[in-house]
Amino acid sequence: MPLPTFDPADYDQQLADKVARYKADFAAVGLPEPEVFESERSAYRMRAEFRMWHVGEEVHYAMFDPADRKTPVMIDVFPPAAEPIARVMSSLRARLNANETLRHRLFQTEFLATLSGEVMVALVYHRKLDDAWEVEARALSADLGAVVIGRSRKQKIVLERDWLQERFELDGRELSYHQVEGSFTQPNGEVNRHMLRWARRQVAGVGGDLLELYCGNGNFTIALAPLFDKVLATEMSKTSVYSAQTNLQANGIENVAMVRMASEEISDALAGGREYRRMKDVDLASYNFTTLFVDPPRAGLDEATVTLAGRFDHILYISCNPETLRANLDVLTRTHRVASAAAFDQFPYTHHLECGVFLVRR
Repeated sequence: MPLPTFDPADYDQQLADKVARYKADFAAVGLPEPEVFESERSAYRMRAEFRMWHVGEEVHYAMFDPADRKTPVMIDVFPPAAEPIARVMSSLRARLNANETLRHRLFQTEFLATLSGEVMVALVYHRKLDDAWEVEARALSADLGAVVIGRSRKQKIVLERDWLQERFELDGRELSYHQVEGSFTQPNGEVNRHMLRWARRQVAGVGGDLLELYCGNGNFTIALAPLFDKVLATEMSKTSVYSAQTNLQANGIENVAMVRMASEEISDALAGGREYRRMKDVDLASYNFTTLFVDPPRAGLDEATVTLAGRFDHILYISCNPETLRANLDVLTRTHRVASAAAFDQFPYTHHLECGVFLVRR
């Protein structure tokens, strides 16, 4: 798709078109009227990355249209950028253009921000970074009030830390999240809060125990855990597992067991398959699972996980790809009905739409 245009005047119609397509595509599986959660029209994006385009002695932020990957589109301002990112973008570029050590062979810049106001800048180079770079980068970090990371091939320089601490209010609780550079975090902070609130409302009062697959850094785990007796959460990424464990401790969550396993493996274990060493400290027989929560990658649920899901009375499913969600629902709605649905506009001004469905056994 081409680079999006960011015109707030177009937002309402673009979102209406996406929701209409969602409703039409899912009509055959009995989708109820979805609850729609809008994005902010600007300053919503908590992550951004740009190629750095060198013209003479200056460097510019640039993006590329997929239809023309050889011609850079210079970016002077980026309306989607959250306030902490927007605050440092112009100052960072000015500092780079005034400093050959920081600018030399700089290839890409990656930004990460939090709703609580922190910002991280990762500078990616096509050269080895040395002590002179580190001296200049420390001064840059102090001047910007930002966490600065340097990366090149087989090299990562962490000046102070390589993580941010996100904090925000949710249903009367302050939640805290450890966000590590390079790991997945939600791109639209306020829409993420809508997702967490909606998910909590669906399972409030269900009780019993929860199985969560693809838990990432514990984004949903932290929000949902207080609503259940026990939670078994799985994730494959070592970085995400570490962040999730850190976040559970920081938020005082004590009823969650974490295992680093793929969804296919946990499906096999629950079906009575082979014994897994990573499950040796988990007493599966002690769980009274009432609910499955999944937030899978774009590929959706594999066949074994869909079969596993069919065994649960309640299925809470957040999807970043309506096409694979629709395919999964073709199977799941044989045994379950879609009790509620939601549309989350994580990516305004694009065709992407995040979807949520809550299924209950027929």
